[in-house]
Amino acid sequence: MTRVVLVHGFTQTHRSWDVVADALAREHDVVALDAPGHGELSDVALDLWQGARLVAQQGGRAAYVGYSMGGRLCLHVALAHPDFVEALVLVGATAGIRDDVERDDRRRDDEARAARIEREGMDAFLREWLSQPLFASLPPDARGLDDRRTNTASGLAASLRLAGTGAQEPLWNRLAELEMPVLLVAGERDDTFAALAHEMATAIGRNARVALVADAGHAAHLERPDTFVEILEAFLGG
Repeated sequence: MTRVVLVHGFTQTHRSWDVVADALAREHDVVALDAPGHGELSDVALDLWQGARLVAQQGGRAAYVGYSMGGRLCLHVALAHPDFVEALVLVGATAGIRDDVERDDRRRDDEARAARIEREGMDAFLREWLSQPLFASLPPDARGLDDRRTNTASGLAASLRLAGTGAQEPLWNRLAELEMPVLLVAGERDDTFAALAHEMATAIGRNARVALVADAGHAAHLERPDTFVEILEAFLGG
């Protein structure tokens, strides 16, 4: 029985994986974790490398599955603690922003978002966050608003400042270090992250493959959980 560790995206908690976790639990030992700044770790402020150490300590040796921010965390786990990672699945994730100017712009955007969370509160920020084109195809009943509202403004602000895409050092030149099986997943309609998945697979090498979830956008595992579980089961089964 494979142990599977699930790590959620920004503004979510471990409960966002419930549908996927329940399906996987029929064949696997499943552990869904809260990321630093979220859920039960709302008061834990860590950068991506520090967060990766905590995730590895909590998850143990397993197949690591991360979505968006959680994917970036899992990538850091795989690079810093490869002995913990039997297989790696990154959903709608990136190895970082390569261009220095673009990365600085994103860092400023993340700081502005963090300040808005602190100033305007959770409800206003979540409305803004989920109104992004990235989530246009996410059905209302899959948005998990009640779950997202259990987070705190201070926790999310710290997460953006310390572990946002703007704060992440680009890891493209380290992807070839990954020796475990790697699956890069993206929604078929998520053009940006589908292209990133193919780029990352090329940089990783022969142990990486890409799977696109049909008729899905960025949150492919929430939009098409049955299809996502089928893809994941096939990968975990070898």
